[in-house]
Amino acid sequence: MHKESSISSMRRRVAREAAILLYTEQEKEYKQAKRLAAQTLRVRILPSNLEVATELDAFVEETEGPTRLERLVQMRREALQVMDALKGFHPRLVGSVWRGTAHKNSDIDIQTFSADPTPILIQLHRNNFNIIKTEWQSVTKRGKKEASYHIHLALPSGNEAEVAVRSLEKMNQKERCEIYGDTVTGLSHPQLLRVLSETPLQRFVPQQL
Repeated sequence: MHKESSISSMRRRVAREAAILLYTEQEKEYKQAKRLAAQTLRVRILPSNLEVATELDAFVEETEGPTRLERLVQMRREALQVMDALKGFHPRLVGSVWRGTAHKNSDIDIQTFSADPTPILIQLHRNNFNIIKTEWQSVTKRGKKEASYHIHLALPSGNEAEVAVRSLEKMNQKERCEIYGDTVTGLSHPQLLRVLSETPLQRFVPQQL
């Protein structure tokens, strides 16, 4: 029993260290953060992504306090403005601003769907959004490479948004979240509008962290 307790305690220490690495942006990905945390603590124990997310959530709560909630509402409102401009491209809010777990280093992640990113770029320009960078990104999922076009926006508040343009056939494809293990549903424009009017601080996590 004592050994189990000791292992559990160490898993939490590694998860906490990984969370701090992510929060301070010393690492960008959970996998690398966990490995570095374990290396720093000189152990071979690797917690799950969910354990790291739980510790990150707690650390953000301790560090940022009530301003975290104010920022979340602000970022959701900003997301709605971007989605207003992109209504014709089936926008969905995903990531930490959808989840309700955003912190001061988070950006706003929006997925759109189009055969060509050009009309989305034109629409953003028409609505006077400040585009600071565009790039193609490639990821490997289930052994297959997938490319998507990413548009980075600097918002007047100082926050940033990243608009991912994915192919139309991906629109109804279900994706499993690598952190929480559930399906990434996100929020459509009407859904986000309803959340902001009724429950602006609502969280979308499988279990309340």
